[in-house]
Amino acid sequence: MVPVTVSNVEKRFGNVVALKGVDLEIAPGELFFLLGPSGCGKTTLLRCLAGFYIPERGTIHFGKSDVTRLAPHKRNTGMMFQSYALWPHMTVAENVAFGLEQRHVNRKEKQARVEEALASVRMEKYASRKPNQLSGGQQQRVALARSLVIRPQCLFLDEPLSNLDAKLRMEMRQEIRRVCKEYNLTTIYVTHDQKEALSIADRMAILSEGEILQLGTPAGVYKRPKSAFVADFIGETNFIEGTVVRAGAGNILVKTLIGDLSGVAGDPEDSFTEGQQVTLSIRPECVKLDTYPVEENGFAGKIGESVYYGELAQYEFFSGEDFHLKVFELNPRYLNRVGQEGLYAYVDPDDVVVLSK
Repeated sequence: MVPVTVSNVEKRFGNVVALKGVDLEIAPGELFFLLGPSGCGKTTLLRCLAGFYIPERGTIHFGKSDVTRLAPHKRNTGMMFQSYALWPHMTVAENVAFGLEQRHVNRKEKQARVEEALASVRMEKYASRKPNQLSGGQQQRVALARSLVIRPQCLFLDEPLSNLDAKLRMEMRQEIRRVCKEYNLTTIYVTHDQKEALSIADRMAILSEGEILQLGTPAGVYKRPKSAFVADFIGETNFIEGTVVRAGAGNILVKTLIGDLSGVAGDPEDSFTEGQQVTLSIRPECVKLDTYPVEENGFAGKIGESVYYGELAQYEFFSGEDFHLKVFELNPRYLNRVGQEGLYAYVDPDDVVVLSK
């Protein structure tokens, strides 16, 4: 368990700047996610941390040790890739023991550590099988055990669940978190899957074009995105353009096509002034429907298209001629009101996030 510090790291590939002076501090034992669209720099940053890429500028520290230019095998880190990368001719136990063989660990300790690592991922009874006798999820567990057996100070995961089906991904998310916390591992995890990050991360960083746009806890980033890019990338949202009418402490009144809406700043460092053009971000699940009007942040309308998913329904809520919001309703009550007038929508001011344009 060791802290990781990235200071002003820049990485280039020819004329392309993949990382633009990235600064990042990851606490000991933290499960930290790097997210962003393809080409944002998240995998490049992970490979710099692992030692596969050497940055042109900046430093990387594990604890007090400067590892910026240290070879990968000297960093005492474990890594899991998208592919399981298991040796097909070796048994499960032999695959897990491979890293210990390279480190010349004695036979007795090697056996004990392999058994411990397989037990930690609940694969001990498969030790004598070959990889082709395992399911995708089981192979992923073996790959995790192989990373753990060397007792790394950091664990790096590069989209490890992308090859699994939806049910296995959900199962392995919690398994990875359980194992990382049991081993007190500082873990850096790259993914483009927002649900994966929101469900198991301690903190996350959203990257775009080689820069970190926002750092925070899953709930903090989701509820208070600092930009339209982050709001759109993490989950679903409705964007509404408007003009600031009044900007007070902790409350901003914005004039929009559907009336005046009160909200809060996504970025606490932003200051708003009367007449400023802004964008509002409202999550679909934050829009509440009723048959009675609400004075503040309420507006009349009707349900247009609807999709029923059992536990929730997804609606297009029309207000006026052209304006519509996406609305999620848990335990749906208004499916029988599709197309009917006399419905009202309401959004709590705390769920209306005001973003600078």
